[in-house]
Amino acid sequence: MTQPRAQPRHDAQAAPRIYAMIVRDLVLNCLIGVHRHERDGVQRVRINLELDVVEDDRPRDDRLAHVLDYEVVLGRIRAAVTAGHVNLVETLAERIAAICLDYRTVAAVRVRVEKLDVFEDAASVGVEIRRARGAP
Repeated sequence: MTQPRAQPRHDAQAAPRIYAMIVRDLVLNCLIGVHRHERDGVQRVRINLELDVVEDDRPRDDRLAHVLDYEVVLGRIRAAVTAGHVNLVETLAERIAAICLDYRTVAAVRVRVEKLDVFEDAASVGVEIRRARGAP
């Protein structure tokens, strides 16, 4: 006897569908740093992102309007990174996380910001933060 196929749940108790939007190795020039020599010119920073995006209950289709547009998100991040001097990579990471969480479908974000040209004997230095909607 064949078992009936399980039907997907569409009630309030169903777990949300989540996908990860990722950005790897975005390299931008940034005015960043607390030291005098860092205030006189731009430095390269590498940004990596992972956004947990909650899908709605619509059937998946092939339309950009039904997903988070990474081009729009990256446009805002590029503008923030190049908007002016920032002292700390921690501050820049927080600003980027806030931009990502501005989108109502983003439940959580992981942001890594690395300065690439600080030490000759290190590929990079930086921070990684994780922020979630509604978390302190």
